[in-house]
Amino acid sequence: MSGAESVRSAASRAPGRPKPARIPLGDRPAYSSVEGWSFPLWIAHRGAGRCAPENTLAAFRLGAQHGYRAFECDVKLSADGVPFLLHDATLERTTSGAGTAADLAWSELSRLDAGAWHSRGFAGEPMPSLAGIAAYCARNGFALNIEIKPTPGDETETGRVVATEAARLWAGQALLPLLSSFRPDALLTARDAAPQLPRALLLDTLHEGWFEQARALGCVAAVTNHQIMDAALITQLHGAGMRALVYTVNDALEAQRLVALGIDGMITDAVDRFSPARLPMASGIRD
Repeated sequence: MSGAESVRSAASRAPGRPKPARIPLGDRPAYSSVEGWSFPLWIAHRGAGRCAPENTLAAFRLGAQHGYRAFECDVKLSADGVPFLLHDATLERTTSGAGTAADLAWSELSRLDAGAWHSRGFAGEPMPSLAGIAAYCARNGFALNIEIKPTPGDETETGRVVATEAARLWAGQALLPLLSSFRPDALLTARDAAPQLPRALLLDTLHEGWFEQARALGCVAAVTNHQIMDAALITQLHGAGMRALVYTVNDALEAQRLVALGIDGMITDAVDRFSPARLPMASGIRD
C-alpha cells in the first residue's frame, strides 16, 4: 500500500479537532461468513491506520481500543536477518534514522524513534520485531495479516525468513497469520518454507496471468486495490475457493458497496470512524 496513504496530515492531528463519528456499516457480521475463513471482516492498516505511528505496537494498541481484532503490518529483514515492522525501504519517513533499513542490524534499528514523526505523544516509540507483535497478537487472540515487504533485491530471502519465523512464532495456535505480498517470488519461498501458513497475492491491478499465479502459489486469497474489486471478481475468487479482500477502504460509501457485494475483508486506515460493531469484544487487552 502506498506510503502517501498512511501519512496523516498535520491538520487531522491538530489539537481540539472534533472527534469523528463512528460509522457502523450495515448488518454484515464482523467475521466473514465464507466457509473455513475465520479472519475478521475489518482489518486495521498498519496497526491503526492514520491514528498512530504506523507499524508500531502503539498503533496495534490503539486499533484494539477502537474494537479491531485483526491487523495488517509490513515486515522486512534487518542486516542480521531479524524480521521487523517497517513499510519503506528507507528510514527517513517514519523513524529518526537515515538510509536503507536493511543495512542496519536489529540492535541498531530497535533503538530508533518510530513515533515522533507522527506526533509528540508518540515520541520514543520503537519499531517492533515480528516476534514482539506475534506475542501481542497471541496474548489477545488477534488475527494478523503479514505483508512481506522485501527490500528491493531481497525478495526470496525475505519470503523464506519471514515465513519460517512466523511458523515458529505461531506454532500450535489455531489462528495462523495470513502472509501476503505484491512479490510472487517472496510468496514462492514463503510457501516452500512454511506451506501450512495461508498466503494471499496483493494486486494493485489485474495484470495478465495474476489468477493463474495466485493459484500456482496456493493462495487462499487475493487482496486488491478496492477500486478494482467488483462482483465478477468476487465470484471468480470464490469459485476458485479463494477469498476476496481489499485495501485501503477509508470511504463509508465504498465500504457499503463492498459489503453489499460480499467482500471477505477490508483493510482500513479509518479505525476511528469505521466501527466493527458486531465484533466479539475481549474482556481486556493484554500488553
